Amino acid sequence: MVQPIIAITMGDPTGVGPEIIAKALAEPAVQTVCRPLVLGDRKAMERGIAIAGQYLRLENVTELPPETPKPGVVYLRELSNLTEADLAYGNPTAATGDAMYRYIVTAAKLCLSGTVAAMATAPISKEALNRGGHHYPGHTELLAELTGTAEFVMMLAGSRLRVALVTIHEALAEVPNLVTFEKVLATIKVTDRDMARYFKKRPRIAVTALNPHCGEAGLFGSEDEQIIRPAVAEACRQGVDAVGPLSADTLFYYAARGDYDAVVCMYHDQGLIPLKLLHFDDGVNVTLGLPIIRTSVDHGTAYDLAGTGLANAASMVAAISMAADMAKVRMRQEIGHE
Repeated sequence: MVQPIIAITMGDPTGVGPEIIAKALAEPAVQTVCRPLVLGDRKAMERGIAIAGQYLRLENVTELPPETPKPGVVYLRELSNLTEADLAYGNPTAATGDAMYRYIVTAAKLCLSGTVAAMATAPISKEALNRGGHHYPGHTELLAELTGTAEFVMMLAGSRLRVALVTIHEALAEVPNLVTFEKVLATIKVTDRDMARYFKKRPRIAVTALNPHCGEAGLFGSEDEQIIRPAVAEACRQGVDAVGPLSADTLFYYAARGDYDAVVCMYHDQGLIPLKLLHFDDGVNVTLGLPIIRTSVDHGTAYDLAGTGLANAASMVAAISMAADMAKVRMRQEIGHE
């Protein structure tokens, strides 16, 4: 089987994206599982390679990397030609924000056309993305629009824990109003479907409560009994192996020891705090529900580290590797081997 092509978007060129990509592409673990294609800016990528201290060279391509990549070569599709002013570390401009958008859009189109097998994304500045004229809270919402996906789920994953989110980037005060029967049920079903497709045939899914101690039978919060429990029951009726609502303060202990394959969480920090406690360096962000495969690092632009060469590339390595693994599962399914 020919190794899958993974489109790697540079993210914010003024953050750690270029250097963690350089470090990741120098890893044999990445070189042997896929054919990477970087979408980004040549000057930023050259600088990233130099800062990362890697003996790599860039080769521009207009289409795809060769079936047999040359050792030590990074294949780049150049989608921007940013100025020195646009590349100042930690100071993205409107032009930089627009460039980030173009990297993502191009990768999504390549995935949708089947030209590449998957995409892995470096971190972006959401503020710069909006300043560049593209008003999205982040990658996930943009990719949902580009692919025409109504029901999508952000899942953060590591070897010990996977968490899927009912609500994503929302003010905490808004979360109770957004946790609806329909949203909880859809999140459970999307998580079950893509977990079964890419990770485990019959996943066991735990669902957290919204309130401490599941609301203590309504003493502090009615959402768990009136919304979440009925949604879990309906998911089970439809064939999902799910349990909940369960108190988050104890659930993650059992999930981390392997009792569950994924945990559906009600809001961002409920899932991200335990995930990052266990997988701060090597966690991966996976967007479930899309018709394409998309993984990402689980950290931000890290402006304080940009340009120092100190940024840890473990999450980028894990994101590219997971994208390649998922792509191979899909390739085997398409030729009828699974």
